[in-house]
Amino acid sequence: PQLRTRRDTLQLHDGALRLVVVADTHSRPHPQARAHITAQAPHHILHGGDIGDLEVLTNLARIAPVLAVRGNIDPKDPATPDVLTLDIRDGNTSLLTIVVVHIAVNGPKLRADAVRLAHSESASLVVCGHSHVPFIGRDRGIAVFNPGSIGPRRFSLPIVFGVLDITPTSVAMRHVDCETGATWTP
Repeated sequence: PQLRTRRDTLQLHDGALRLVVVADTHSRPHPQARAHITAQAPHHILHGGDIGDLEVLTNLARIAPVLAVRGNIDPKDPATPDVLTLDIRDGNTSLLTIVVVHIAVNGPKLRADAVRLAHSESASLVVCGHSHVPFIGRDRGIAVFNPGSIGPRRFSLPIVFGVLDITPTSVAMRHVDCETGATWTP
């Protein structure tokens, strides 16, 4: 099947860009998600798919502009691509290319199709959802970030979201516990 793709450019604001990354809301974000996401003061929110009711995106957009990809439970919607490529820039300088796609990993490893996609887009970071497992790693020279899920609890997995802090010289990735607002570590 042909993947619907979209490419956007995001600019640093005063030398930094903060992206909150959520995924797998399944129509029911955790009740504390809004407050804890708002507290992060993101410039943008990325949604890694399995949105469920599109009202979720409308509510997130009240905090910051939202960019989302379609997950495997989501209907085809012209406004929600399967793949989102983000060019992160500081003025005219390209700093980073991120590919956002719902399904990208098998455990801690990137799937072959995700590697091909990252290479075709010259991306050095893949952001994904699907597994509900929060993850920060590297595979085949590509950074991988799964924010986990802010939707209904699955098994004994934490309810968390991710934060990407980007500057001209670094990319910091972390997870935030949706129940407490504290930084989450495994």
